[in-house]
Amino acid sequence: MDRRRFIKSCAVGLGALGSGYLSGCGKSAKSGLANIVVILADDMGYGDIHAYNPESTIPTPNLDGLAADGVRFTDAHSGSSVCTPTRYGLLTGRYAWRTWLKKGVLFPPKDKPLIDTDRLTVAGLLKKRGYKTDMVGKWHLGFGWAKDEQGEVDFNKPLNYGPTDSGFDSFFGIAGSLDMVPYGFYKDHDPYQPFNREQPELKFPHFVRQGPKAEGFEPVNALDDLTKQAVSVIEKRAAGRNPFFLYFAMTAPHKPAWPHKRFEGKTGLGPYADFVHQTDWTVGQVLEALERTGASDNTLVIYTSDNGSYMYRREAGGIDHVTIPTNQGYSPENHKPNGDWRGTKADVWEGGHRVPFIVRWPGKAAAGTTCKKIICLTDIMATCAEAAGIALPDSAGEDSFSLVPLVQGKDWSVPRAPVINHSIDGMFAVRDGRWKMVFGNGSGGREKPKGEPFGEPYMLYDLANDPAETTNVIHQHPDIAQQLTSILQRIRQSGGSKHI
Repeated sequence: MDRRRFIKSCAVGLGALGSGYLSGCGKSAKSGLANIVVILADDMGYGDIHAYNPESTIPTPNLDGLAADGVRFTDAHSGSSVCTPTRYGLLTGRYAWRTWLKKGVLFPPKDKPLIDTDRLTVAGLLKKRGYKTDMVGKWHLGFGWAKDEQGEVDFNKPLNYGPTDSGFDSFFGIAGSLDMVPYGFYKDHDPYQPFNREQPELKFPHFVRQGPKAEGFEPVNALDDLTKQAVSVIEKRAAGRNPFFLYFAMTAPHKPAWPHKRFEGKTGLGPYADFVHQTDWTVGQVLEALERTGASDNTLVIYTSDNGSYMYRREAGGIDHVTIPTNQGYSPENHKPNGDWRGTKADVWEGGHRVPFIVRWPGKAAAGTTCKKIICLTDIMATCAEAAGIALPDSAGEDSFSLVPLVQGKDWSVPRAPVINHSIDGMFAVRDGRWKMVFGNGSGGREKPKGEPFGEPYMLYDLANDPAETTNVIHQHPDIAQQLTSILQRIRQSGGSKHI
């Protein structure tokens, strides 16, 4: 029997959000299909969760409980080390570098939508199976903005493209990251409140850019507002007869590191840690809503992050985020947001893309277990397809492999293709077993040296003996380097990992 560990922080002292449907709903169980909830954190590092980093003193009881009730993957990777491309890969099962976006992220409102209208997404796939599909949170894959007579974007006009044009029945959320314009929610295609204010520029930890803001919108309240919406969706869908799919893309702990006042100072490790604590509480609200509505036992829950943490690792004993909140980093004795992995968000190093990944599926998942297989967030699409009993078309999910066997404590009948890592600057790496080869001469991101994609010398690491990626062994293993070079060429040229 699953242990229910939806612990509310004693420091918070708040009841569950939402209208509180009576327990015993969850009529979707009558369909025989599992509900699916995917919770995506924004910039949460491998070491931010106590279940992954026992040395951490940040309270994460809800995520720890989720791991105890499910499978904790220890070698999971985001499709990229930054936001937009990972989100594309999660929803389409396809690496974003196969699109026109070869590096970087989208910046609303200037960029066009990344998902083609004829591209099948997880939501569209499940919708064909009778699922109700909802998204709450950060989109960051491009809106279709309306324009005024002068050709300028008019944030107060309905969108001409959004998540509801890519398979979702409903959407409530924001265009990009919480530090990007415009500052306000959209509901389906419409602005939720009029954009009639201006957000001033703020520095870290409350980092936001100057730009238009909607009436009543405040960044510090955004996570709570989104949580209420996610809980409301669960209450509504659990009372229906259709299975449901909820994609909850949280805005935390991405910048601005701006926890609600009831979380301020609760960790003693600065605003970032307090925000991680609030993120865990938020997950607890979603899990509690599933429990309260009777949907929990028939729901597959996947929790992960879009990339590693943006917090730097400072020198031991030095000035850091604890001593000065404006300092964007931690001394290792205080906290290791990315665990012992090298680098940060945006890098091709492990800290940029090795992320927490937890799966709970009552009656299916081997509870309290750990899986060391190498996986990628692109695998979520094939996993959802198999969980819903759908055959994934050859033209969709080209880089997606179902995790259902692993979740059940088994192995793949056919090994998964090697995973491709990708940095913000377009630096490629291939991961195959113990070996990782970087096709460039630096991080490809934020850590120095940044290097250049396909700039030499390339780097080969034996992660089994050198998990911190300190020693380039390419000259000692030229045969391995050649094999990984061939793998990268085949995967890039084939159009899909599952086709090689």
